[in-house]
Amino acid sequence: MNIIETRAISKRYVMGSEVVDALKSITIDIQKGEYVAFMGPSGSGKSTLMNIVGCLDSPTSGTYVLNNKDVSNMDENELAEVRNKEIGFVFQTFNLLPRQSSLDNVALPLIYAGYSKADRTEKAMIAMKNVGLENRAGHRPNELSGGQRQRVAIARALVNDPSILLADEPTGNLDTKTSYEIMDLFDQIHAKGNTVIMVTHEEDIAEYAHRIIRLRDGLIETDRANANIRKARAFMQA
Repeated sequence: MNIIETRAISKRYVMGSEVVDALKSITIDIQKGEYVAFMGPSGSGKSTLMNIVGCLDSPTSGTYVLNNKDVSNMDENELAEVRNKEIGFVFQTFNLLPRQSSLDNVALPLIYAGYSKADRTEKAMIAMKNVGLENRAGHRPNELSGGQRQRVAIARALVNDPSILLADEPTGNLDTKTSYEIMDLFDQIHAKGNTVIMVTHEEDIAEYAHRIIRLRDGLIETDRANANIRKARAFMQA
């Protein structure tokens, strides 16, 4: 069953007299439970594609169906509702609120979803436990390491039980050992049946995905199954 279907989506930006075609007729199907990496050099279109898949932007032309909903022409409010229900975001810079505790950061999406305070706390604690940080629930971001901050961000992304976990350069601000620990966590998340889509420019990180879609100049260059899937745990033990 496809969770994502794009049909000939294009994205054009007009900046003064300059026209930039960031995406040119992209057609992809991603099934529920897949683990996919979008790769490509700077300017390839991978970030634009992520923004459209994540309902942060809309295509100029073409159609995008997410979980059987056509989101191609939704307005900002409709897209915001879809994002909150369907997509969990993990960013390179963590995007945590500095004055809030880890638990409050994780619970944030549940406020918009209308959960009661008690239910928010319960669900957020479960999410913290799932990333191995239940003993850091009261700590603020500046009291955590980079890897711990990214784990809090992952817990926040998963707290609403989204259809898709969308990660943008999730190890970009982390050292090598911590990067492998975070990729190990993504392996565990995927093994539980979650759909994971990751954007990265790092070859070794992309190799953890089961399928790699490479973009160049706004087009799909290659789309292949990954025959040599790396396992973070093995790297940590090596």
